[in-house]
Amino acid sequence: MSEAIEDLTVTYEENGQTIIKELDKVILSKGAWTTIIFRYQEWRPQTNSYGPDKYVIRRYKKVGGEYRPQSKFNISSADQARKIIEALQGWIDEEENKEKEK
Repeated sequence: MSEAIEDLTVTYEENGQTIIKELDKVILSKGAWTTIIFRYQEWRPQTNSYGPDKYVIRRYKKVGGEYRPQSKFNISSADQARKIIEALQGWIDEEENKEKEK
């Protein structure tokens, strides 16, 4: 486990081969409970290459000075990611419009 948020990663290696390659991450919240969204690719041995970009949101809890994984949500495709974005944007726009009407 990691003591620093910046060191948390989804990169995973096995027998010298990077099986999960982290491409990027955005820290969504910091503190005793930390939330990070990762962009990554998985190694596909059948094609000897990495697959399409995937995304996962992970929550970590700081216990004994180390961040430990608590939960995760895998976003299965770019299409699902777009639907999540659209839903959130719709709710945010709706709430902002309510605030403007006050």
